[in-house]
Amino acid sequence: MSTINRQVQRDVARIDRPEIQIGMSDKHRLRPLVPPGDWVGSDPFLLLVEDWFLENVFDRHPHRGIETVTYVIAGAIEHYDNHGNKGRLNPGDVQWLTAGRGLIHNEQPADGQLAHILQLWVNLPSADKLVPARHQHLQADTVPVRREHGAEVRVFSGSSAGVTSPTKNYAPVTMVEIRLQPGARIEQDLAAGYNGFVVVVEGSGALGISGAHTGKGDLAWLTPCVEPSRLTLTGGDQGLLALLYAGKPLGEPVAARGPFVMNTDAELIAGFAEFRAQGEHFGL
Repeated sequence: MSTINRQVQRDVARIDRPEIQIGMSDKHRLRPLVPPGDWVGSDPFLLLVEDWFLENVFDRHPHRGIETVTYVIAGAIEHYDNHGNKGRLNPGDVQWLTAGRGLIHNEQPADGQLAHILQLWVNLPSADKLVPARHQHLQADTVPVRREHGAEVRVFSGSSAGVTSPTKNYAPVTMVEIRLQPGARIEQDLAAGYNGFVVVVEGSGALGISGAHTGKGDLAWLTPCVEPSRLTLTGGDQGLLALLYAGKPLGEPVAARGPFVMNTDAELIAGFAEFRAQGEHFGL
C-alpha cells in the first residue's frame, strides 16, 4: 500500500460563495474570497481576493512583512517594483513576491485589457518579517506538472504525489492548479497540520470524502487535520479547474494595517516611519 493511500482523507468543512462587489472605482470589481481578520482561522493566509480591473485602478504602494501571490486568470499583468524587478504575467502565470523588510510595487493590466486575477497574502514568520525582498516569476509553461489519466496538476509551490516545485517559501505553502476532465479523479496529498481551501475557477466537481459539490466561484474550506492527509477531487460534467492552497499555520500574533503586517503595533509604527523616511529606497 502506498503512503498516500494510508493518509487520512480530508473533507469539506464549509463552502463560501461571496458576491461580487464594487471595488476602488467603477473600473474595479472584487470578491473577498478569504476576508482579512480571522487570523487564526486562515493562518498562515491573511486574505484572498478575486479582482477584475482596468488600468490605473491601483497606484504604486508599499508592502512589509508578507508575501503576495498573484495568479492571472485572464488578461495580462505588467508589474514592477523599486528593487528593479519587472515583467509580464500571462494567463496561468504566478508572481510570488516576498515583501520582507519592504518594497514599493505596482501591477497594471497590459495592452488595455481587463485583468482578472486571484491575489493571496501569505503571512511571514516573525523571524522572517524583515528578510530582503524577493521576486519569483512562475510561468505556467515551465512549472512542474503532474499528469494522471484525465488530470493535470501544475505545482506552483509545495508538491503533488512526488512532483515538487522549486519555489522558495518562508511559511511552507502548497499551491497547485488542478485541471480535471469530466469524471476524472485525483488525490492531492497535504502535510500534517496544513490549513487549506480550494477555489473553483471553472466548471464544477466533487471534493472530499463526502463528495461535496462545488461550482464556479465557490471557495471550499477543508476540515482540519493534524496528520498527513489527502483530498480527493473529481471533475464534474464540464470538467474542473481549481486552485488548492494549503499552508502550515504560524500560530503567531498578527498586527495588520493596510499593506503592512507585523506581530505588534510597535513594529507597524516603526515600519511606516521607515517608509516615510526612506521613500523610494524603502526596503533597499
